[in-house]
Amino acid sequence: MPNSAKNFFTREQQEDIKQAILDAELDTSGEIRIHIENKVKGDILKRATAIFQLLEMDKTEQRNGVLFYLSIQNRSFAIIGDEGINAVVPENFWENTKQILINHFREGQFAEGIIEGIHEAGKQLKKHFPYTSSDINELSDEISFGNN
Repeated sequence: MPNSAKNFFTREQQEDIKQAILDAELDTSGEIRIHIENKVKGDILKRATAIFQLLEMDKTEQRNGVLFYLSIQNRSFAIIGDEGINAVVPENFWENTKQILINHFREGQFAEGIIEGIHEAGKQLKKHFPYTSSDINELSDEISFGNN
């Protein structure tokens, strides 16, 4: 497993992940981002929440952003949904999505896990935040990387 966040996924895998985000967002006004860091010190949920705010994911009109946060060296991840999403999705939604990632990650299929997780998040977002003709892409679809 590469020890650098920027090299964790191949260029092709990064393009596949970006395409999964684009595909998921076609049917929803929701916004999905991926952020990868080498290592997190302390609580991963606190760090993911800080990144969520740093990426201004809490500034979407309907508060419907989803962040998939990965920490390479910690072998850990978090999925954060904004308050608009958390108010309407089933209680166990994020747990089900996390399990999809875990199942793939255990097999070393990191890109596949992220892509399937994105598809699952997109399906749920579509139910509660369907795409409308006035929808605009509020956030970048590029993978972002931390410096640590």
